[in-house]
Amino acid sequence: MLVAREAVAGGGKGPVADTVTLDLEGRRRRRIALTTDGGVAFLLDLPEVTDLKAGDGLKLSDGRMIRVIAAPEPLMEVTARDGHLLMRLVWHIGNRHLAAMIGEGRVLLRRDHVIADMIRGLGGEVREVTAPFEPEGGAYARGGHGHAHSHAHHAHGHGETHAHSHGHAHG
Repeated sequence: MLVAREAVAGGGKGPVADTVTLDLEGRRRRRIALTTDGGVAFLLDLPEVTDLKAGDGLKLSDGRMIRVIAAPEPLMEVTARDGHLLMRLVWHIGNRHLAAMIGEGRVLLRRDHVIADMIRGLGGEVREVTAPFEPEGGAYARGGHGHAHSHAHHAHGHGETHAHSHGHAHG
């Protein structure tokens, strides 16, 4: 079986033999059997969990390069009537450790009716969209490698404590 043991940021130089289309979770892997969009089976076997980005390459054991494509996913687009409100909404989103893709005048999030209701309650607008999801890597992200961890009994200052998890990367 073909094996990809190396991820190449930006896809490297040279020709691309095929593509593999993966959602966000599919792009955060270390070891998994995959099949390219053209039907070539291979084993992804990286030294550590890697956050693959759209356009990155996976170098197969026979020398061929496979380009990573970010699959469209069900998301919600958050917008606001002005920049100040959008910044407030982004603060509330960040305070909940949600993966967010920040763009010009909008934020993309995974669909979640509770978060959508919160955003609407704060004056924001929410629209369902389908798009590739490449959220921000976090303040500690370097080189696209990351891991998830959890904070148990994290207080949010509103009289309750609960456990939640989020991911971020360490260089």
